[in-house]
Amino acid sequence: MRAFKIERPDESLRVGATAGMRLRSAIQDKIDNLNKPKGSLGVLEELAMQVCLIQQTLTPSLAHPCHLLLGGDHGIEREGVSVSPREVTWQQMINFTHGGGGVNMFCRQHGFKLRIVDVGVDYDLSNIPGIINRKIARGTRNFLYEPAMTEEEFDKSIQVGVDLVDECLSEGCKVLCIGEMGIGNTSPSSIWMSLFCDIPLDECIGAGAGLDTPGIRHKREVLNKAVAQWKALGAANFSLFTLHSSLQYFGGFEMIAAIGAMLRAAEQHLIVLVDGFIMTACALAASRLYPAVQSYMVFGHCGDESGHRRMLDAMGAKPLLSLGLRLGEGTGALCAFPILDSAVRMMNEMNNFDNGKITKYF
Repeated sequence: MRAFKIERPDESLRVGATAGMRLRSAIQDKIDNLNKPKGSLGVLEELAMQVCLIQQTLTPSLAHPCHLLLGGDHGIEREGVSVSPREVTWQQMINFTHGGGGVNMFCRQHGFKLRIVDVGVDYDLSNIPGIINRKIARGTRNFLYEPAMTEEEFDKSIQVGVDLVDECLSEGCKVLCIGEMGIGNTSPSSIWMSLFCDIPLDECIGAGAGLDTPGIRHKREVLNKAVAQWKALGAANFSLFTLHSSLQYFGGFEMIAAIGAMLRAAEQHLIVLVDGFIMTACALAASRLYPAVQSYMVFGHCGDESGHRRMLDAMGAKPLLSLGLRLGEGTGALCAFPILDSAVRMMNEMNNFDNGKITKYF
């Protein structure tokens, strides 16, 4: 895996040891001198501080917002851990090209450029206009029996995410949203949540797209067996029992590409809008690889998937919305974008006490 250079935003402007603190102080001074009671815009003020630190400016911008919709299939789906059949992945990918998905609607509404990317769908989409072909393979292997991907495939998936972000950067992108389409991807997400947050796996497994109680029970049995086998492999060869190993062993191609995209976006000082359960699991994994990456993330919402709130709490993340969404595709993050936009507009469009000739009363 390639190395990334990611520092916390308030530490990366180094013109002497206190440069980060000087920047933070200047941002806070501007926020406090806007013509409003101190602290009266609450979360918007916190967001404004975060965005200004990320972009290292007092006049932030959300120019050319981009949305990556990453598609991939999962070998573990063959074990009946999802109520939705595998073909739904490619069917939905094609539907997105017609503009008919939830992600299409929200991208249109909020002015995001949508990139629909095949990273590992088990179907030939190479001739479908509107789908970017970055296919690693036609789905991952079944991690109940073997690693989901090879190390070479892992590295290629990371690079897919990096390259996609670089394409967005070339267009002047300042804010990146990432969504996913992949039947079965709540399974690796639940496993990563359990491993990285030290939470019993059964408490991390939910209904996904709509499993009933027996279906959830079966999913728990399958995933517990898979994790036990991975741990046994680690006991036999301790060097395999690592963070990197857990990503490669259980992850989906679209999920590893999302991690690569998040890391590259942070490296380039982009704002990263994080969606629901699956993308939060990817954000969690990225933050375990490079802890500073979380400083670049804005968590859009807390969804209905079992354990999502616990995962956010474990990360100390405060989602902007809680709308009961569990669609994926990045829709929850896109719904939160207007709040981020309001925070940026606050910094750029509100008057201050001096210009407004208003007595500063605190």
